[in-house]
Amino acid sequence: MLTTRYQKVNTLSVVDIARMHALFEENYAYSPLSTFIDDLEKKDGAFIVRKKSTQEIVGFSTLGIYTFELGGKKAKGLFSGDTIIDRNYWGSRSLQNAFALKLFWEALKSPLTPQYWLLISKGYKTYLLLARNFPDFYPQRGGAKPKLKDMVTEYCEAMFPGKLDHDSMLLDFGDNANCLKDHVAAITPEMRAADPDIAFFEQCNPSWQRGTELPCIALADLKTFLSVIWPFLWKSLFGKKAAPQVGTAQAEAQARRA
Repeated sequence: MLTTRYQKVNTLSVVDIARMHALFEENYAYSPLSTFIDDLEKKDGAFIVRKKSTQEIVGFSTLGIYTFELGGKKAKGLFSGDTIIDRNYWGSRSLQNAFALKLFWEALKSPLTPQYWLLISKGYKTYLLLARNFPDFYPQRGGAKPKLKDMVTEYCEAMFPGKLDHDSMLLDFGDNANCLKDHVAAITPEMRAADPDIAFFEQCNPSWQRGTELPCIALADLKTFLSVIWPFLWKSLFGKKAAPQVGTAQAEAQARRA
């Protein structure tokens, strides 16, 4: 059994950070400790996933919370950074549940401010979390979403100046960029054929194997939580479907896919 708790970066011990970096090294081909720590210090906190029995860290996901001018309006952005789960625990929803509750709490603190989930994805698994749990996101198979695309451009230029290729809409951090090891998120022909979202991710980010990142965004306000994320969370925690809070056919379909 796993447990996940959100911790501020300044509460993480040296032992915690060393274990997090060891997990990082197991999954990424280029992972110097100095770069890892520099990136961690820029974040507000991290979701720490532990084994209940031993308290050993078996996964984590860093989080930055920012205020942006997106689309000419003030908005809150929750930026997911490095996310790693020990392969022995792939399939656990402990981290997803904790992240969903954090989204809800942050939305409650400023309910009138639009809130977005910001992420950059070098592997299909992170992209699938977006595509299968949020109704309004970019890039989206079968939907152009020009407003959200413009927001992606704005936050990329603010957070990673000069790194966004505006033609491909990919972030390229150069030859020494972190790239996933082959065992982490390989895409097979069978996977492409079976899952159009995986095929779409690879179409958007054909150079993912060398570490290019696909920047993404999803609306993550209170309405989205009640219509989509809450049914997913209820099903995950209690094993049954929650009564719809904001009933739309699209929301119900998304909840079933979670």
